[in-house]
Amino acid sequence: MTSTDASSAVTQLAPPAPITCACSPGPVASAKTARGRWKICRQLSRRLEGDLLAAGERIVRVSPKLMAHCRTAARTYGKSDPIDALAAARAALREPDLPTAHLEDASRDVRLLMDHRDDLVAERTRVINRLRWHLHELDPAFDPPARTLTQPRQALSVAAFPDGRNGLVARLARQLLARCREITATVRDLEAEITALVNRLAPALLEIPGCGALTAAKILGETAGVTRFKSKSAYARHNGTAPLPVWSGNRERHRLSRMGNRQLNVALHRIAITQAHYHPEARDYLQRRRQAGDTSTESIRVLKRRLSDVVYRALRRDARNAEEPQIHLAAAA
Repeated sequence: MTSTDASSAVTQLAPPAPITCACSPGPVASAKTARGRWKICRQLSRRLEGDLLAAGERIVRVSPKLMAHCRTAARTYGKSDPIDALAAARAALREPDLPTAHLEDASRDVRLLMDHRDDLVAERTRVINRLRWHLHELDPAFDPPARTLTQPRQALSVAAFPDGRNGLVARLARQLLARCREITATVRDLEAEITALVNRLAPALLEIPGCGALTAAKILGETAGVTRFKSKSAYARHNGTAPLPVWSGNRERHRLSRMGNRQLNVALHRIAITQAHYHPEARDYLQRRRQAGDTSTESIRVLKRRLSDVVYRALRRDARNAEEPQIHLAAAA
């Protein structure tokens, strides 16, 4: 099983040796220890993970990076499922604070809706690009302004343009325009559904200046449960805002971290840029950082790190508020 292997694998920790069992979609190496802890390597199938959690097993996630040193130091050379299982088991026993898996909550629904919306927006962009080529071929002087083909008024004027023309290009342009309008209607319906869902799940997150419904949905879906992070620093490392020191001498410097979840990082960047333009406290903070010698890029980077803590606290608050009704219902029962 290489780093590019698409098959799912689960490993349990157990003496004396790992065993191999069958599991869809492919073979799964497994072994179990007295502590009853399951170890996950590479991608885990959602169904198998849900079955293990429902059975009361504890699942920990082991990065392939932690397994690499075990394989290089092993007495057995080569690459096979038993060798990978042994390396994963040793890594899981060596690292006590590995992230644990949990049953999926409503954040998965938010992520599915956001991913579907992103796919539709990308498809609409491709349709608009082809439509513009056809419109240019019909009349080079006809050039609708950028980002207006999704607006109803501009779409009506564009729809009237190829109506009086015959030929294949005009017919394709009409079909593409109809497809664009159809996708736009679907995207707006999805945005309304996402907004209603986020308003119910993350009211504290929406209170952050510069965080709209779609940005909050992206954060909520990509975080996938804030309780799995043990601290705000762990969350900052996950979203790629934790600074990396790159200095030598008397001046401390940090560079951009390209690790972590880039979707989360982009969402935090949108909030930071919005606050840099419209939020007085953020603008004053950026001004102080620049006066202290930071560049514009460095000051935005520091603001994103602070925003990561703000987002983490808001997510924790929303998680606590969501748990309170369940606690009251359990107490009443």
